[in-house]
Amino acid sequence: MKNLNGKVAFISGGGRGIGAAAALTLARQGAKVVVNYVRQADSAQAVVDRIRHAGGEAETVKADVRDPEQVKLAMAHIRTTLGDIDILVNNAHVSFVMKPLMEMQWEELAQKMNDEIRAAFTLTKSVLPAMIERNYGRIIYISSNAADVALPYMAAHGSAKAALNAFAKYVALESAPYGVTANVVSPGLVQTDASGETPEEIKGQIAAMTPLQRVAMPDDISGAIAFFASEESRFITGTCMNVNGGINMD
Repeated sequence: MKNLNGKVAFISGGGRGIGAAAALTLARQGAKVVVNYVRQADSAQAVVDRIRHAGGEAETVKADVRDPEQVKLAMAHIRTTLGDIDILVNNAHVSFVMKPLMEMQWEELAQKMNDEIRAAFTLTKSVLPAMIERNYGRIIYISSNAADVALPYMAAHGSAKAALNAFAKYVALESAPYGVTANVVSPGLVQTDASGETPEEIKGQIAAMTPLQRVAMPDDISGAIAFFASEESRFITGTCMNVNGGINMD
């Protein structure tokens, strides 16, 4: 059942990992997909080619989602080709240092905090006016369990994602009267290019503490994203769904 027919979905960082899996899943549900990228043009185009080969509609758009001018130009282009954005998946990976907090400089922590929220703020502001005007919209922020559970070397990442979780609640509160929902999907560790720098020892520890006894793959996350993009989630907003293989977050 293609319950997203005609909807336009923008996926930041859509060329790899969770973003690519989400793009393919939403396309299978009938959405017209915009695969955003900054440097990985080939991988973004490969995702678009797969969608088109399967009979779907998709295109790439290059934009650093931290940059309001680049986002403005990208959105203007999308409106002329596919239409206004109905679904925003805020997924772009923002790099961060992995080191103990006591070895970290303020600038290293501030860089991750600033970039993470700037990207979410910029993208949200770019799509909300049209969503509010049409009384419809789905916004999904990709967070991390590191926001709730302290993990080795993840202070910058976890702190930034905790701020993202709070930001999403305010978006949900202010946009709900206009038919727009905003929710968070919070994975545990996922096997992607972005997690490639995570030491194997840490991956093993996380897998061992996970009831499903493995690290997640991108396809394990995309179903939750599709749910929040769907009409079935219409009465759910301001929530955070942990997709972590059963790890107890209490």
